Amino acid sequence: MSQPIRIPDAAVLFTPESKKTPPHDPGETPLASQLSTANASALELKMHRGAQTPLQFSGTTGELRALREGAGIFDLGYRSFLRATGKDRVRWLNGMITQAVKSMTPGQVGYTLVLNPQGRIQGDGDVLCFDDYLVLETDRAQSERLLTHLRRYIIMDDVKLEELDASTTAIGIAGPDSGAILQKLGAHLPEPGTFRASALAGIEVTLVHLWSPVVTKFEIHVPAQQVWGLWNALAAAGATPCGITATENLRILEGTPQYDVDFSDKHLPQETNLDRALNFTKGCYIGQEIVERIRARATVHRSLRQFELQGEAPNPGPGEKIEVRAGDAAVGELTSVARIDLAGFSKTLALGVARIEALEKSATEPIRYEGGVAVPLTATPVLGTA
Repeated sequence: MSQPIRIPDAAVLFTPESKKTPPHDPGETPLASQLSTANASALELKMHRGAQTPLQFSGTTGELRALREGAGIFDLGYRSFLRATGKDRVRWLNGMITQAVKSMTPGQVGYTLVLNPQGRIQGDGDVLCFDDYLVLETDRAQSERLLTHLRRYIIMDDVKLEELDASTTAIGIAGPDSGAILQKLGAHLPEPGTFRASALAGIEVTLVHLWSPVVTKFEIHVPAQQVWGLWNALAAAGATPCGITATENLRILEGTPQYDVDFSDKHLPQETNLDRALNFTKGCYIGQEIVERIRARATVHRSLRQFELQGEAPNPGPGEKIEVRAGDAAVGELTSVARIDLAGFSKTLALGVARIEALEKSATEPIRYEGGVAVPLTATPVLGTA
């Protein structure tokens, strides 16, 4: 097995040449496999973004409060990594995605969308820039499709694109105390929008400072065989283990849409309000003509928004969408719903897509769902300092 690749202040621990079968159930994340062994009858797993991961630990309400008011750790082992190498990698990837890869420097990370020539969204992920290669981090549910899509456009380019093996996995930590806990374990913290090599409890890791409008949030890339030890070290340092139900609630509180849930290949970038993924000065890329045409003419007819639900709290099943109406007309659907119970804030929030005219008239002609009114929000709820 090859040794970890290193660059100053930024490293990953992948061993891309190794193709050995991972020592865990491939349907589970590496951490979930360890947790299942340690808590054989007590832990419930849920399929999420292509892998089985813990549903909850001590209860969703307490876990969400830890993520918002203290520090919570959570499994990110469903993440997948596509590595681009070769002398043309920067120019090539810059032409494939909406993020401005050419302007990135080693240690930077940026969120991106992947489009087809018609401007429809094929997937999303985060680009990590290294000295000698680029990594597109997505999730297992998207990785094979994106790999196939992107490889189609490697023609005369000196580029190799491959999905990396399972020797590296990831843990997340979020909350106002998360930075202090990482530093307690020996970490040097990266600035927002960057990543760097560090050590936690004696384990070599890569720390990524993630985007969030609600909490401080980090992602930790760690060797899969050491994820259990790191998880326990973080818990012992004061972080609360959190399941996917709590982290999904945090996602909805942030107003962060998920691909294949809140938006899909039926949507155009400007319909999602994911402006942080778009760069209008980077030059040509697949789908750019449509993106620029929309920007020039403002022709989108629907928009993905965060809503406050006033009335009965719906409980949709997996993949179920809730129709919303204005008057007698169907104007969209709610795609993600969560009941948020925090100190001084107890509301039901949702993400969904609605027609622009319905959003603009919602003050006088309410947008309704079966059981109540969906009030579109213009900004993420302010919950105080975190």
